[in-house]
Amino acid sequence: MEFLRIQISLLILMITVLAGSAQVNQETLEQAFARSYELENAKDYPAAAGELNKVYDQSAYEINLRMGWLWYNAGRFDESVKYYLRAQQLMPYSEEARFGLILPKAAQGQWDEVIELYDQILEIHPNNTVAMYRLGLIYYERKNYDKALPLFKKVVDLYPFDYDGLLMLAWTSYFTGNYNQAKVLFNKVKLNNPGDASANEGLQLMR
Repeated sequence: MEFLRIQISLLILMITVLAGSAQVNQETLEQAFARSYELENAKDYPAAAGELNKVYDQSAYEINLRMGWLWYNAGRFDESVKYYLRAQQLMPYSEEARFGLILPKAAQGQWDEVIELYDQILEIHPNNTVAMYRLGLIYYERKNYDKALPLFKKVVDLYPFDYDGLLMLAWTSYFTGNYNQAKVLFNKVKLNNPGDASANEGLQLMR
């Protein structure tokens, strides 16, 4: 019985020590994040990343995600990509990690990879209007109107009075030769934003 009491006492002591250690680790993490936010507000992004590097854990999604953001703002795009990729690996269905990864990829002009990332987001979340709209913009800028059109159309189907969606669907309809639809859409844009210059320009072209 005495041996059993000693074993139980040791077990309780071990649990107490581990609980205390976990609390210290949590406090240390919170302090590191707090300092990183302060330094980010001061636009000292390398120093902000450095604070998190002191507590870096490659299995911590939150740290990797934030490191990706900080190194992106610091202009260190390769570093940013590395951490965002790690965050994505840790949380394979994460949309925010992919949206984050798009930032340094776009800054590096890797637009085909950006398109692939938006496609991945839409596979996970088919009605993600942010991904649809931004992907539509890429195709629009490439003058690939046939690919842009269904993306903007779905944005407007989900948000029928959204200014950005209406305007881009109107212009894409115009460039695909659907002038009647473009006119209707430009007029809807003007209900959202009376006197809109871009909508007026589109309507003038069809007079």
